[in-house]
Amino acid sequence: MTLLTRRSFLKTGLATAGAACASQVPLPAAAQTKNDGELATLIDIRKCVGCEACVEACREVNAAKYPEPEKPFPKMYPSRVKVADWSGEDKREVRDRLTPYNWLFIQWATVVVDGEEQEISFPRRCMHCQNPPCADLCPWGAARKLKNGITLIHADICLGGRKCQVVCPWDIPQRQTGVGLYLDLLPSFAGNGVMYKCDRCYNRIAQGELPACIEQCPEEVQTIGPRSEIIAEAHRIANEEGAYIYGEKENGGTNTIYLSPVPFETLNRSVDKGPGKPHFAPVEDQMAHADNMAKAMLIAPFAGLAAGVSRVIRAARRADEPPEDNHEA
Repeated sequence: MTLLTRRSFLKTGLATAGAACASQVPLPAAAQTKNDGELATLIDIRKCVGCEACVEACREVNAAKYPEPEKPFPKMYPSRVKVADWSGEDKREVRDRLTPYNWLFIQWATVVVDGEEQEISFPRRCMHCQNPPCADLCPWGAARKLKNGITLIHADICLGGRKCQVVCPWDIPQRQTGVGLYLDLLPSFAGNGVMYKCDRCYNRIAQGELPACIEQCPEEVQTIGPRSEIIAEAHRIANEEGAYIYGEKENGGTNTIYLSPVPFETLNRSVDKGPGKPHFAPVEDQMAHADNMAKAMLIAPFAGLAAGVSRVIRAARRADEPPEDNHEA
């Protein structure tokens, strides 16, 4: 076997990545036909007791995916690109909002149910949209939607430019500075970290397991299954028990369906909203706008190429560089 130098590996890899991506121009998720294999989750707010078992399970199972940034952070230009650092001991323990170390949190609201004031709770995380603008409009191909309906952000490819957060109707992805590919490319000018969010425990699902938050919930608040069946069940409950549905049509449809005992406009007025704390307001289909779809169609081939090149650069960084004369047949 002939060992490649890091330079030759990079050269060969870049050429291969470019050829592969050029021959397989992807379509934006919003332009693809929806398939029956998409999974959705039904979250019945009426069952949640706010115990945070789901939060703890998420943190434990996904701990290996959390960022371990390099410090000190490079100085960024322009200076308006702010550092986002959640890696300190105290900040890592924040549980009342979404962070790079907390992909699921419990949101609370005080509402009137059947004439009685009640405090209700419910898990919040990425909605996993059917037409995810974060995946379709990421210029680097770091975010993409899987066939089973899960939307991922690849930490090895992401530059932390925050485009996914800007276009997300719920501002879900959260950035951590000092980690990721930008440190190898342009540490003072590109991105400023990696964006993180719920990935629906895609690796557990691939092995036939449940997402950790569903498996550990003692109240069986969440149910996962084919989207068509989840939607049918949500409507059955809504019709028979007078519940309200959110997520079926928001942003063109999501794979996270909520059932509430009160209208979501009532719930939205009561929840604490802001950075890392998503709303429950109506959301139009972002990818239905002609300008966004045009951008997605334009970005798609370049994003595929950028993702391939980024993987090669990342692999080259990890490869041990052999001596120049270290060749063998």
